[in-house]
Amino acid sequence: MNNLICISCGKTLTSKYDTRLCEKCLLGLNLKIEADKVAKVVEELNNILVNFPTDISAAFNKDPAASSIVEVLTAYPGIQAVLLYRIAHFLWVLDIPFIPRYLSYIAYQITGIDIHPGAKIGSGFFIDHGSGVVIGETSEIGDNVTIYQGVTLGGVSLEKGKRHPTIGSNVVIGAGAKILGPVLIGDNVKIGANSVVISDVPSNSVVVGVPGRVVKKDEVDLKTDLDHRKIPDPVSQLISDMDRRIKKLELELEEVHRSAHI
Repeated sequence: MNNLICISCGKTLTSKYDTRLCEKCLLGLNLKIEADKVAKVVEELNNILVNFPTDISAAFNKDPAASSIVEVLTAYPGIQAVLLYRIAHFLWVLDIPFIPRYLSYIAYQITGIDIHPGAKIGSGFFIDHGSGVVIGETSEIGDNVTIYQGVTLGGVSLEKGKRHPTIGSNVVIGAGAKILGPVLIGDNVKIGANSVVISDVPSNSVVVGVPGRVVKKDEVDLKTDLDHRKIPDPVSQLISDMDRRIKKLELELEEVHRSAHI
């Protein structure tokens, strides 16, 4: 047998197995792996304990109809879906097979909300009403985000890797909006109902339309509400601009005709 040395400490290996580590270093590595696993379990459990109360608080702060904790826990499908997601995500991070996906399926059956356990979601997350919401596997969502029914954070590729959106903090996504692909949505963004966002959105912006267009920037009201009466309509603005231009050209043409007859 060739003399091999431990790649960690340089000691000559005596084991008949080509482990590349001596018994002492191998034991230390195993202990470190176990310690890392324990630390990960503690971290993820702490995330559940910290984040879920903030999810309930978000429901109270963002929905004037919320009257009690019992009501929020029992009658709010968004809260139920997020709680099951947080448990499923905990199991997903620990590489436990099947169970996280089954929990997400149960949540979908109960609430109509489909959150992949691999998604990463920050604190203070609120899904209002929620039916038809889809959040893909590689989605990343910051803190204090509110989304309404019919929202999709979806992918546009069959390739492995990052294929779903990254959402910043303090974001409101209106009913029926679709955010597709690995796009980046900045902080303090409001996305109007039924918008289709397929490109990055800078922070402090309001987006509407198909495809989504930034209609307001750096003047965003940071309140959670999404009052569409206060959101500019880019199509209406374009039509109005065209109408004004046509009227101006008509007046200029009349002036040319009058000059020609003098």
